[in-house]
Amino acid sequence: MGEPIQVALRSLSLTDFRNYTQVSVSLGARLVALVGDNGAGKTNLLEAVSQLTAGRGLRRAQLDDIRRKDADTGWSVAARLDGPFGETRIGVGHAPGAPGRRIRIDGADARSSEQLLEHMRVLWLLPAMDGLFTGPAGDRRRFLDRLVLAVDPGHGRRVADLEKTLRARNRVLDEGGTPAFLDAVEAQLAPLAVAVSCARKETVALLQARIRAQDDLGLPFPRAGIALVGDFEAEADGQSASELEDWYRDLLVAMRGRDRAAGRTLSGPHRSDLEVRHLAKDMPAALASTGEQKALLIGLVLAHAEVTAVTAGMTPVLLLDEVAAHLDPGRRKALFARLADLGLQVLMTGTDARLFADLPPESLILKVASSGISPYIEG
Repeated sequence: MGEPIQVALRSLSLTDFRNYTQVSVSLGARLVALVGDNGAGKTNLLEAVSQLTAGRGLRRAQLDDIRRKDADTGWSVAARLDGPFGETRIGVGHAPGAPGRRIRIDGADARSSEQLLEHMRVLWLLPAMDGLFTGPAGDRRRFLDRLVLAVDPGHGRRVADLEKTLRARNRVLDEGGTPAFLDAVEAQLAPLAVAVSCARKETVALLQARIRAQDDLGLPFPRAGIALVGDFEAEADGQSASELEDWYRDLLVAMRGRDRAAGRTLSGPHRSDLEVRHLAKDMPAALASTGEQKALLIGLVLAHAEVTAVTAGMTPVLLLDEVAAHLDPGRRKALFARLADLGLQVLMTGTDARLFADLPPESLILKVASSGISPYIEG
């Protein structure tokens, strides 16, 4: 397998997106820092980039809520990038009340958002993720599914189909549907559950291997131990996919009464969890200090960026919102050096340009203000 193709945004234009009426910015560097006061629109720029891939974007916002307040029409994001197909132009937008985004690639309408994954993969780390290890399991499942989607473009559709079929089963149970009707729904549910669980398990294995390989680099980020856990995964050990499907169908039949009383399906990969441990201290990540949890998360995201580059054959674009401010100078310098070594394009935000003093000379620092976006001039 050859070296991954280097993917990089060259320009970005926003229209009626969040606080921006109209703005365009050139991004002619691998490492880009966006510096400005709180509320200036730095994270909004990252969110615009996250709309250029499959999924709901880094804020998981409703499409109508992204439109600039008082705007008469919808919003749009346009980008020019260098990627697997050379220079490519991507446009994403939404009209008020429309059921989804309109996506155009080199002037042609895209069949689905999954087509965006052929051109670029976008990863992100946000302050809202700082409580990932202590929050509910559902947050960790969504985090893991985003990781899987970056390496397996079909995963998003499988997860959506699984959730839709689970809702259908719950509805049939609530309405007192016949056993034959439930048999038909559960026959659809079982292979979807197995496919989703297997994709998650494979990605976790790839991440485990990459995290182990990071030990040789001497990075100042603690090594994380990760595992996919749950009753479904425990049963899956040692079983083939077809055997697991049969077992899950039998379980669903046996638990219809319990699930009807609960009002939901209580067994399956939709109840699984991503378990993360601080290996050096042999403790759950949830019990580590706030700083250690942040460092664990950064190490995990760096490992995922490498896995994505290898499996997708292209380097991802990485969005880091307010990461530098929460690292000590040594870890901050090490992070910048590692990002440069990986050859990724990375967009970072911060309120103080001094946080980015250790960026390589060829990096770009932009000032984000209500008046617009411009190159940062020291002093």
